[in-house]
This record gives sequence, C-alpha cells and structure tokens, in this order.
Amino acid sequence: MSKPASPTNLPVIADAAAAAEQAACPEPLSGTAGDGSARAGSTSAPAAADKTEIGSYFVSNYPPFSQWKAECLPEIEAALDAEPDRSTPLGMYLHIPFCRKRCRFCYFRVYVQQNAETIKQYVETLDREVQLLKDRRGIAGRSLDFVYFGGGTPSYLSARQLQMLRERLSQSVSWDSAQEVTFECEPGTLSLEKVQTLKAIGITRVSLGVENFNDRILEENGRAHLSEEIFRAYGWLQQVGFPQINIDLIAGMVGETDENWQACIAKAIELQPDNITIYQMELPWNTVISKEMLEQGLESPVADWPTKRRWANEAIDRLLGAGYHLSSGNELVRDLRTDRFVYRDNLFRGSDILAVGVSSFGHFQGVHYQNDAEIESYLVTVQAGRLPIRRALRPTRHQQLIREWILQMKEGRVAVQRFIEKFGVDPRVEFAGPLQNQSQAGYLTVDDGEVVLTRKGLLQIDSLLWEYFEPQHRAVRYT
Repeated sequence: MSKPASPTNLPVIADAAAAAEQAACPEPLSGTAGDGSARAGSTSAPAAADKTEIGSYFVSNYPPFSQWKAECLPEIEAALDAEPDRSTPLGMYLHIPFCRKRCRFCYFRVYVQQNAETIKQYVETLDREVQLLKDRRGIAGRSLDFVYFGGGTPSYLSARQLQMLRERLSQSVSWDSAQEVTFECEPGTLSLEKVQTLKAIGITRVSLGVENFNDRILEENGRAHLSEEIFRAYGWLQQVGFPQINIDLIAGMVGETDENWQACIAKAIELQPDNITIYQMELPWNTVISKEMLEQGLESPVADWPTKRRWANEAIDRLLGAGYHLSSGNELVRDLRTDRFVYRDNLFRGSDILAVGVSSFGHFQGVHYQNDAEIESYLVTVQAGRLPIRRALRPTRHQQLIREWILQMKEGRVAVQRFIEKFGVDPRVEFAGPLQNQSQAGYLTVDDGEVVLTRKGLLQIDSLLWEYFEPQHRAVRYT
C-alpha cells in the first residue's frame, strides 16, 4: 500500500477562520503518547502486520478520541445554548454500563453483577441528566428522531427497571415519533416478559449479541450466554415481533475454526434476521486478552487479519446467496428498502446526538463530546445538578469533511455531490492522492459521481481511512 499523500490543496473552509475555531481549545499535534501505547501511523500502519496485535483498529470518529480535551468544555456548553438548525435530525445515545460478566475482548466501560439498588440509582441519574439537557436552547422544543440504548448490556435491566426507565425519561423526552429506537441485548438476559416490555416501551430495532453459536468458543471468549439461550431469546423476539432484528457475529474469536465459522453462517441464515452485522475481532488496549498478552508475554490468540477477512468474505458470499444485500462494509440486510439503520446513517452524516449516561459519546451542533467515564463521579456530578461532560472538541470544517467522508466510505459507496453541496468541496479533488493510491491498489473505483469500494476494500476499510486524516493525526493514539 502506498504511503499516505498529504492533503496539499486544502479547501477554502480550512482557512484562518477555521483555525480560529480551535484556538479556544488547542489541539495537540503528533508526538509521543507517553504511556508506551501504540499510535495510529500511516495508512499502512494498522495493516502492516498480518497478526492481530494490540491496538485500536475500528475507526468510528474523527479527529481521534485522544485529541478531545477538558479544555474544550466551553465549546460544548456554547453549542448546547446556541439556537439550533431545526432541520438537523436529533438523536440520543443512552449508555447502560451493566453486564453479567466482562467478555475477554470487551473494551467498553462496563460494571458487572450490580444489584437492584445500584441500577435504580443509575436510572434516576439518567433521568436527572436528561432533565438538565432538555431545556437548553439547542434542545428545547426539538423531537427525537432516533434513540440508541447501548452498553454494556441494556437488557441487563429487569422488565420492571425498563418500565421505570421509560416512565422517568418520558417526563422529559419522548421517542414515540422517532424513526428508530435500537436496543442492544445479550441473549441470556432476556425473558418473554422482558421482550414484551421492550415492545411496550417503544423499541423498534433489537440488536442481539450472538457473536458465535459454539458454546466452547463463547466460553473461551468470556461470553455470558450459551447457544441454547440464543435460540430461546430469538424465538421470543420473533413471537413478540419487532420491525427489525439484528444479530451480531464476530469473525476470528479465540478458538475459531473454518468448520465452525461455516456452521455459524449456516445457523445465521437459518434464523433469517432482518440484519446481520459481521465484526472482525480486534484487541484494543483495555481488553482482558490484551492485558494477559502484555503481562505474561503471550502471543496473540486471535486469528490473523487475512484469515478474519477471508471468513468475513465467505460470510458475505453466503449471505448474498441467501438473498441478503450489503448495506455497509460489515452489515447485510434482507430488504434494502425497509431494513435501514437510522442511527448509523445519522451518525455518519453529522446529525446531532445527545450523550446520556456514563462514558457516553455525543456530537452536538458541530462539537464532539464525551461524558465522565467513572460511574461514581458521574453519579455525584449529575445529582449535584451539573452535566457530567468530561472532554470535547470542535472540529474545523475541514475535519468535519474528513469525518463524514471516512465514515460514509464504510458504507461502501459515497456520492460526491452531497459533499460539494454541504462543504463546497469536491472530494475527488480534495482527496485526490489517497483516492489514486487506493484505486491503483484495487480497494476502490472513482466513477463520475461516486466512489465505490471493492470487496477487497470493504474487508479492510478501517485500515484505509487513516490516509484521509490530516498529517498531525496520523501519528497519535486513536482512543
């Protein structure tokens, strides 16, 4: 793969005015991370080695999270109090950080085996946080277009706790008219009563964390559920009925084999969910597996990248043959007309997303921000009547362009006209160097009005996106 080309012809939006946007919250340039951790280098850096080594691989935002700073908190406060563009969709991400156990590959902020009183206090605090948000000028009078309950394990909450959560939040916000309300579920936490409660509180899209159908592999990777619970939970979801059911699979879990992966694909096809999301196993720094590798000097137990890409490719081929359609690099749907992922579509296009809950990430009126990552201080801050925002960053217009471009590349097909209309920039000119490099390498094609990823490009899309980063962000830690 060619070395990244520096963006030498920056558009009008990357002028002195854009630089002034970040003057109030200075952004550190590249340099030593200071903790010995790996940093994102050039385009080839994440994909240089075939082995699955420790470090972040999945790109979900820009500029990198490591660049968001507490010094930028005035930016998000100003955004919350600014008159909004009411044509911009508004969503909400709510983080439920509780789990039955911590998976060995999990890198999210989670707390295991919490009691009912802790959960009750957390739900009350979520309600209090939403109360603090709802009357801010940028939010007041706006309706929620989409909601996402992520974790952790949102389905760790009991049916009664879910009803309490809805009742408390409904005093401040409503998702009755939202296009989509997604709820993540761990199979072993579900019951028929809980599934019925999800339907009653307005959930329209259920995402079931299957990951694998083999009990040995599920146990070896620290998953709390077993295959019997998957089938039982899926039966309840079908019985109650939801507009969309998604299941997640992970290619390359510890202990995976060719034979078992093929069996997993067959079982997924047999279930016939509306959506199937296929992740490739990675090892961020704060996973149990990563810590064991570092402390004990162990080799990576995860399949190498060529093997994971081959498995993902085989899954795509078989799912396409079974009537599914690609809707992004790792998502397949049964019906492109009806099976949409509204949260993803809006996240990738710069819509406003309110962050609610410990460690939640949001984007509001052009400002990235994240809540406090520690549950104790999160609870204390919110109950004291203050928003628990920990760090923020206002990207320049050029960085906003990059963010939307790289995220939409993950969908596999990007129409350039929308970028010309929104940013006044033709991406084919702005990103001519990376596009030429990646076209010559067979990762994408540049047609009249579109950039289209090839299958080869889709299977390793995250390793390609660094080439579009501004130079100062190619040698910093991503998270």
